Amino acid sequence: MQDDVWSPTPVLLTVDLVILTLRENRLHVLLVERGGDPFRGMLALPGGFLNHDGEEILDAAHRELSEETALAAGWVHLEQLAVYGDSGRDPRGRVVSVAHLAIAPGLPDPVAGTDAADAAWVPAEAVLSGEVELAFDHRRIAADGIEHARTKLEFSALATAFCGENFTIAELQQVYEAVWGTELDTRNFYRKVQAAKGFIVPVGTDRRTTGGRPARLYRAGPKTVLFPPLIRPAPFATEENTRGEEE
Repeated sequence: MQDDVWSPTPVLLTVDLVILTLRENRLHVLLVERGGDPFRGMLALPGGFLNHDGEEILDAAHRELSEETALAAGWVHLEQLAVYGDSGRDPRGRVVSVAHLAIAPGLPDPVAGTDAADAAWVPAEAVLSGEVELAFDHRRIAADGIEHARTKLEFSALATAFCGENFTIAELQQVYEAVWGTELDTRNFYRKVQAAKGFIVPVGTDRRTTGGRPARLYRAGPKTVLFPPLIRPAPFATEENTRGEEE
């Protein structure tokens, strides 16, 4: 009796990017118009297939960042977000996506690369609400990336990735308000930021403002984990965090 030959189902690997920045003090996500099938003409997250030449996943993420959007890595904060492998998520076959979150300050208007017909910054709320329809399961991936950023702002120094090299506390507050989608009390925010030792450090120079006192400039400090954390106000605060504050 001849042994059965195991024939595994081919699995393709892609890298998709949730790229976030602030434009006019609003959180935006970068979307591209697909230039080919499937979902030709629909909006999607930037991304593409992993090259089968020994390319590392992180290298593929950097390549796609430049290739599909003409944005250089530079100051971009890039981290792996999650893996998405539900069957049926891609009509071309079994395709697994390793999604990454990318954040940078003041990113320019994008230029579509060779694989995209167009590229544009879209307000995050338009993606989350479903007002903008995305190909594949990219709305889910984008929503996960935005929520991941919101959560990390509570416990890490990720907010500084949305700022330039030097920034004011008012500009840092604008980051929290834009990402969380809520207004914060200025004095309370200042107190909490100063209490998180090592979060930001003064750079010793002031920025002149029209008709007011010079605003002190800061840069990202050495700490990557905030203590005490800056907990999101309701309705974004998680049930677990709310219980902790009540205790």
